[in-house]
Amino acid sequence: MNFRAIALPIGRLLVLISLLMIVPAIADVFASNVDWQVFLVSAVILFTTGVLTVIAFRGQRPPSHFKEAIIFVNAAWFAFSFAGAIPFYFSDLNISFTDAFFETASGLTTTGSTVLTGLDSFPPGILLWRALLQWIGGIGVIAIGIWLLPGLRVGGSQLFALESSENTSKPYGHTWPFVYRLLALYGGLTLTCTTLYALCGMNLFNAAVHAMTTVSTGGFSTSDQSFGQFPGIAVYWVATVFMLASSIPFLYLIRSLEYRHFKRDIQVVLLLSIVAFASFAVFYFERYIVHDTPFHMFTLAVFNVVSVITTTGYAANDYLQFGPAVIAIFFVLTFFGGCSGSTSGGFKMFRIAILASYCRCLLRRMVHPHRIVEPKYQKQAVCNPVLEGVFVFAVVYAGAFAGFAVVYLMLGMDLETALSASITALANVGPGVGDTIGPSGTFQTLSDAAKWLLAIEMIFGRLEILAAILLLMPDFWRE
Repeated sequence: MNFRAIALPIGRLLVLISLLMIVPAIADVFASNVDWQVFLVSAVILFTTGVLTVIAFRGQRPPSHFKEAIIFVNAAWFAFSFAGAIPFYFSDLNISFTDAFFETASGLTTTGSTVLTGLDSFPPGILLWRALLQWIGGIGVIAIGIWLLPGLRVGGSQLFALESSENTSKPYGHTWPFVYRLLALYGGLTLTCTTLYALCGMNLFNAAVHAMTTVSTGGFSTSDQSFGQFPGIAVYWVATVFMLASSIPFLYLIRSLEYRHFKRDIQVVLLLSIVAFASFAVFYFERYIVHDTPFHMFTLAVFNVVSVITTTGYAANDYLQFGPAVIAIFFVLTFFGGCSGSTSGGFKMFRIAILASYCRCLLRRMVHPHRIVEPKYQKQAVCNPVLEGVFVFAVVYAGAFAGFAVVYLMLGMDLETALSASITALANVGPGVGDTIGPSGTFQTLSDAAKWLLAIEMIFGRLEILAAILLLMPDFWRE
C-alpha cells in the first residue's frame, strides 16, 4: 500500500480548502461580522496542516493505482467534511459539531439538506461558505464520475466507450486538456447564471451564491423560503434552464460546444421526457388546489420537478400541499436523478436507459424464444461487464436505501420520514417528504445519531456506494 499516494493529495486538498476560507472571511470583514476571525484562524490551521502533510510526503510523484484511488476518494470526502465543519462549529451559529458536520457533508455532496434556520439573518460569510462547499463539491462529483468509476464498472464513464470509437475510458488522450475544458465550462455556466440572476432582480451577492448552488445542483439558499423569496417568474425559468444544463453530461456539453452540433443522447432525451411528463402531471393536480394564473402554476410545477429530479433541492413553494398524487410523483422523482457525468446525484438516466433496454429485450425473447436480441444504448450493444455493473449497482442501491430506512425507523422516525430521509440522502436530493424534512422543514429536529448516519449516507451516495463498500471487504486490503 502506497500511503504517499493517499496522503499527498489530501494535504493539497487541505491547502485548497484553507484558501477557500479566505473568501467568506473577506465577506465578513466588509459586513463587519466577527466570524471573519473564525474563518481566518481555521484557514491558517488547515493551511499549516496541509503544508506539513505535503512536506512530510514530498518526493518523486507516487504511482497511482486503483486501490489507492479508492482509499483516497473516501478519505478525501470525510477529511474535507471534517475540515469544512470547523467554521460552522466555531462561528456565532452556536451549533453542535454534529450539526456542523451534517451541514458540511450536505454541502460537499451537493445534497442541500440543512439543519439551519433563520438563514435570512445569517452573516454573508456563512452563506457564502455554504455555497462554496457545494460549488467545489460539484466539480469533485464530475471528476469522480469520469476518472474513478470506470474501475468500478458502475458509473456513466462507460459511455465514453459506447458513444465513440475511442478505446480508452477517458474523453481525451491527456488529462489536462479535458480539465481545462471542464473548468472553463463549469466556470462559464456559473458566470452566465450569475449574470442572468442579476438581470432578474437579485442583488449581486444572492446572484453569485445561487449561481454556485444551481450549477452544482446543490440547492443551498440564502433564505428559509429558498426561491420563494424572489418575486417574478423569470428567475424560476433561469434556474430551471441551468439546473437542467448542469444535470446533462458535461462531456456531452463540451463536445457539443466544440463541434457546434448537439447530437441526440438517450440520457438527455429520457431526462427531458420525464421532466415534461411529471411537470404536466403536477400542473394537472395543482390547478385543482391552487388558484393562480395557469402560466404561473405551470412555471412552479416545472421548477419544482426539475429541482427534484436534478437533485438540486430548491423549493418555490410547499408542493406537498397539492395532494397525495403530487407527493407520490415527487417521491418517485427522488429516485431518478440526472445524467451520468453531471453534477446531479440519484440513480442516473444512463442506468435507467440500460435497464429499460434489457427489460424490453427480455420481453421480446419471451415472445420469440429463438430470437437473438441484445440490450442497446445509442444503437450499440451493451457489453456484459457494463450490464453486470448496472445490475449490481441497482441491487446495492435498493439494499442501501432499505437498510438505512430500517435503521432510521429504529431511531424513532415515522415510516414516511424514514423512507424519505433515506432516499433523499442516498440520491443527494435535499428535501424529503413529510412535515419534518419536507421542502418547508429542516433536519434540525432529528437525533444526532440520525444526522451522522444521514451524513455518511450522503457521502456513500456521492461515491456511488460501491466505492465505499469496497473498504469493508477483507480482499480489498490484501496485497
